[in-house]
Amino acid sequence: MNDLVSMTIKGLMLDPVSNSPIVVLKDDDEKFFLPIWVGIFEANAIALQLENITTPRPMTHDLLRNMINELEGEVTRVVINDLRDSTFFAQIRILVGGKTLEVDARPSDAIALALRTEAPIYVAQSVLDQAQTISPDGEDQDEKMKKWFENLEPDEMGKYKM
Repeated sequence: MNDLVSMTIKGLMLDPVSNSPIVVLKDDDEKFFLPIWVGIFEANAIALQLENITTPRPMTHDLLRNMINELEGEVTRVVINDLRDSTFFAQIRILVGGKTLEVDARPSDAIALALRTEAPIYVAQSVLDQAQTISPDGEDQDEKMKKWFENLEPDEMGKYKM
């Protein structure tokens, strides 16, 4: 298995060009910033959890968490483990009945579930290496994007509203 880098959510924002939601992951040293464009519903699920907003009825990710709990399972981690054709892939690791299950997921769903279960989020080093090469302008663009994420103020992140 690839080396894994522990990541946390730096914030959730809108892409100023496309108005698409982006979840930004960062490592502990803020050496890596990984922007992942996500769907509007998944962004909403992540935003609700980041802001500790409880909905009157369970949302899909709450339902998944509740089902896993009822089955006496535990989400032990989520891993963003692959990047193909500019699409990220993830796996959710669930321990249930002494068995470890690896379930394929979209990164946005895996992140939303990780937030609800307090499971750690990891990104494969190979994904970070590959993601840094996805840029139409080469390294200059990567450096600009890294500086942009580093210089974002806390009030600019996490202000994603539906």
